[in-house]
Amino acid sequence: MNSSKKPDPKQLAVRIWRGGENGAFETYSVPRQEYQTVLDVVTFIQRRIDPTLTYRFSCRVGVCGSCAMTVNGRGRWTCRANISDIAPDGHLELAPLRNLPIIKDLMVDMEVFFDKFAAAGSAFVPENTALTTFAHVKPDSKDRQAVEAAIECIGCGVCYSACDVVAANPDYLGPAALNRAWSLWNDVRDGHGLQILRMVANDAGCLACHSHQSCQEQCPKNLNPTNSIAGLKKASALAALKGTL
Repeated sequence: MNSSKKPDPKQLAVRIWRGGENGAFETYSVPRQEYQTVLDVVTFIQRRIDPTLTYRFSCRVGVCGSCAMTVNGRGRWTCRANISDIAPDGHLELAPLRNLPIIKDLMVDMEVFFDKFAAAGSAFVPENTALTTFAHVKPDSKDRQAVEAAIECIGCGVCYSACDVVAANPDYLGPAALNRAWSLWNDVRDGHGLQILRMVANDAGCLACHSHQSCQEQCPKNLNPTNSIAGLKKASALAALKGTL
């Protein structure tokens, strides 16, 4: 006979990481509500139970990505994660994103993530600053389609957290930065040229990707950074064969 206590259908058992790198999980009991999101749960704990709980959020509607955390072992935007889908059994575990330094509790330091954007040449460089008219880019062109497939990234860090290559090699630029590099490589208006490939075609760049597809699986925007990285690998190989890289 199973003597374990059945979960209370009106309460959530929430384990939350507290402290820094050497912190530990603490458990809280939170009333269950209809249409409740994970961010609602975190906010309830901070406002009603423990005001010292530290986390980050902004828009609450899936636009900024700043509320991303590890929810039951998977990176998610907590404002778009409904409890009825994420924790139907009433158990919830919240931790900071992986592969990033923990500031405190559920808040991570995103500096290294954005530094890698810069290292991948993520800033748009106009090809011709003297032009006074808009560039005309055909929506059905091959290059434009490649840009469309990659450009919707908002830099939330979920793919970076999901990436096992980042976990094994902290120097790896990561899926988001390389996805951005791919979008610029295909943007006919950008003036980087081969400089993009020179910045990413190395052991810390696209060549290090093992194509695990974790970034694609967990991306809240349903992007496929692995596909973008594969495009960079192909472009780099062609440039090397031509002797231009």
